[in-house]
Amino acid sequence: MMKRKKAQVCIHSPISGEIIPLDSVPDPVFSRKVFGEGLAIIPVNGDIYAPITGTVLQISEAKHSIAIMTEEGLEVLLQLGLETEELNGEGFHILVKPGEKIHARDHIGIFNLSILEERGKEIISVLVFPNLEDKDGEIMVKGFGEVRAGLEIASINYDNK
Repeated sequence: MMKRKKAQVCIHSPISGEIIPLDSVPDPVFSRKVFGEGLAIIPVNGDIYAPITGTVLQISEAKHSIAIMTEEGLEVLLQLGLETEELNGEGFHILVKPGEKIHARDHIGIFNLSILEERGKEIISVLVFPNLEDKDGEIMVKGFGEVRAGLEIASINYDNK
């Protein structure tokens, strides 16, 4: 029987703000972990940085979410604000494109918190790992509270199959 190789990846904060548990997000899709395990951040500014090194898989048409995949096949989804797809891209400026290789802590975009708030949208942003369960993975959040973008906020151990 072959022993599975465990991989570990460090997760960096994609935005500056306050890290909160995913189950306290006021959106049942995320709080019930429909898209996977993760964490949420209440942003203090709109600068967006890559949470990991990988390839941009997809950017939503409304520019409010970015999917990234690591070389080892771990999927990462960054959702900027809640129900922000209804803004149809207004207030979002993403600097990367699908297929582009990015490195952890690269500046990948900006979103305008004032526009979200003016339009009645929640600014809480979510970082989830859709295929973590498939990879028999586990996330270890370093702690909750204030964080600066780019700092290591969690690590993930998973099967590298």
